[in-house]
Amino acid sequence: MAAHFDRRLRKAALTTTVAAVAVAALSASQAPDVTADGNGRRTTADNAPTSDTPPEESATGNSRYYTDLPPLNSPSPAPTAGTPSSPGSSEAGIPATVLDAYKKAESKLRQSKPGCNLPWQLLAAIGKVESGQARGGRVDAYGTTIGRIIGPQLDGNGFALIKDTDNGVYDGNSSYDNAVGPMQFIPSTWAWAGRDGNGDGKEDPNNVYDAALAAGHYLCRFDWDLSDQDDLDSAILSYNNSQDYLHTVLSWLEYYRKGTHEIPDGTGSLPVGRSDDPTTGTGTGSAGRGTGASSRPQTPGTATPSPGHSPSKPPTSGSPTDPGGPSTSPSTPPTEPAPPTETPTPTDTVHHLENAGTTGFSAIAGDTFANKISTRAETKAGEAVGKVRVRFTVLGDTDATFTGGEKVAAVTTDASGVAVAPALVAGEQTGGFTVRATVIGRTVPGLDYKATVTERVADALTSTGETELTCTPGGEFADPIEVKATLKGAVADKVAVTATLIKSKDDPAENDKGPYFKDADGKAVRTLTGRKTDAQGLLELPKLYADDAEGTYVLRLTTPGGAALDITLKVAKAADPTPDPSTDPSTAPSTEPSTEPEA
Repeated sequence: MAAHFDRRLRKAALTTTVAAVAVAALSASQAPDVTADGNGRRTTADNAPTSDTPPEESATGNSRYYTDLPPLNSPSPAPTAGTPSSPGSSEAGIPATVLDAYKKAESKLRQSKPGCNLPWQLLAAIGKVESGQARGGRVDAYGTTIGRIIGPQLDGNGFALIKDTDNGVYDGNSSYDNAVGPMQFIPSTWAWAGRDGNGDGKEDPNNVYDAALAAGHYLCRFDWDLSDQDDLDSAILSYNNSQDYLHTVLSWLEYYRKGTHEIPDGTGSLPVGRSDDPTTGTGTGSAGRGTGASSRPQTPGTATPSPGHSPSKPPTSGSPTDPGGPSTSPSTPPTEPAPPTETPTPTDTVHHLENAGTTGFSAIAGDTFANKISTRAETKAGEAVGKVRVRFTVLGDTDATFTGGEKVAAVTTDASGVAVAPALVAGEQTGGFTVRATVIGRTVPGLDYKATVTERVADALTSTGETELTCTPGGEFADPIEVKATLKGAVADKVAVTATLIKSKDDPAENDKGPYFKDADGKAVRTLTGRKTDAQGLLELPKLYADDAEGTYVLRLTTPGGAALDITLKVAKAADPTPDPSTDPSTAPSTEPSTEPEA
C-alpha cells in the first residue's frame, strides 16, 4: 500500500509540473489560431505540437497506453547481475533481451538512416509506455513474447474506428483491428512498417527485435532528425496522437538518458496505470485521439459524459440506474434502445481502383521518376470515392524507394477520388519492378504499376592522357589509361564502362592475341565489364600487359548512351639505339698517324 501511495504522489508531482509548463506556454502565446511553422508542422496557440497522422496510419491506432511515470530519483547505472537495491531501480532496469533489441535497432538505424539520430532510449521509452517493456521482459530466448500482448479492439467505441485489415492473423479479431506486440503496432501499419530484426526470415510484431526495428523505421520515416525537438515531438505524436502520451514518453526518455541497467528477463516491474482508466489521474489520455471520444470504452447505448464534467451527485434511489428502487418513470415499459447502426464509411463503398493516368513509368538509375503514380478509388458504378486511404508499396527485387527512403506510402484520395503517390526515386539496381496500390481497410484487388530502371548513360568519352600507347613484347604498358564520361557536357558519374580489346576498328570482335588485362587469378582477360565512373565521371582502368605478338591493336571503350572511345596500343621491339659519335669507335675520327706520302 505504501508503494502504491508513493507512486501516486510521484505521478501527481510530475503531472503538476507538466501542467504548469503547459499553462506557462499558453500564457506566453499570442496567436489564438492554429498555424504552421516553417517546416509545415501544425501548431496551436500554446505551441503544443500536433500530428496529421490519421489513426489507421499511426503505429498504435491511437490505442491506450500505460501512464506510469518515472521515479523521482534519477537512475543509478549498474551492472547486470544481482537484485536492484536502490529505490526505483526495478523500474530503471530494462530486461536483458528487450534492452538488447533496442540497442540493435539503434545500431541498424545508425547505418541505414544516420540523419535520423535515433537513440535507443526513445525506443525504451515507447516500449515502457506501450507494454511495460514487454510485460517486464516476459519473452523467450529469441525475443518473442510469452503470450500475445493485445490492445483493445478499435471499434470506434472510445477509440478510433479501424475495421479488420489482417483477417485476424495478428490480433485474432476478424471484425476490428487491435494493437499487437511489445511496441503495440496495429496490423494495417505493421503491414508496411514490419521488419525482421533478428534475422529469422519473419516479421513478427510479437518479437521484440522485429518490433523495435520496425518502431525505429517508423519514427525515422519522414527524414525526421530526432535530435531536433520539433521533429522528436512530431515522431512521437505520430506513434500515438496524444499530448499526455507525448509528455509521458518524453519523461521516460529523459529518465533513461540519465542512466539505466540490464536486469534478467521476466523480472521487470509491471505497469499499473492505463490511459483508459480514470483512476490513474490521466483518464483523458486519449481524448481527442482519433474519434474525440473519452478514452474509456463505453457500453453501447450508454451516454458518454462530456470531457471535464461528472455527475453532480450519485443517482438517487428509484432512478433508472438503480434496479432495486421504485421506478419514477411512466407506467409504460421502457423501450429497449435500438442497436446502433454503423454508417458506411467512404472506404466501405470502394469497389475497385483505377489507373488515374500513370503511363511511361521509367527512369535512369539514381534519378527521380518524372511522373508520379496516381490511382482513383471508385464505387461499383464508377463514381469517385474521396477520403479513402490508399497504400502504395514497392515490390520486387529493387532498391527504388519513395522520397524519404521508404518502400511504402499511404495517401488519402481527394474529392475526385484520386490519390497521388510521392515521387519515386530509382536506385542503382536496373530492371523492372512493381508498385502496388491497395485500399487500406478494404479487401479489394490491388492495382499494379510496372516500373523500369535503366542504366546511367553518357554521350561522350575522352581520354585524360595519351590515346596511343606502346609496349615491348611480353612486357606491360607503363602508362595507366584514364577516361572521363560526360552527358551533354556535364559529368556523368556511376556510368558503366565496357573495355574490349577488339581485332580492328572495323571488326569489334574480341581479339584473341595482343594486349590483355589480368583477372584475380592472373589469367588473360580481353573484355572488362562492371567498371563505373566515379563522382567526377573518371575511370582508371587496370594495368595492361602484352603477349609476344607484335602489332598494332585497338582498345575500345563504350558506355550505355552510345559514347565510345578507341585507344591505340602498339606492341613492338625496342628500336636499336642510334650510335653516339662521341662513343662509337667506328664513327670516331682516327688518331693514328697517316701513312700517305705528302704531296
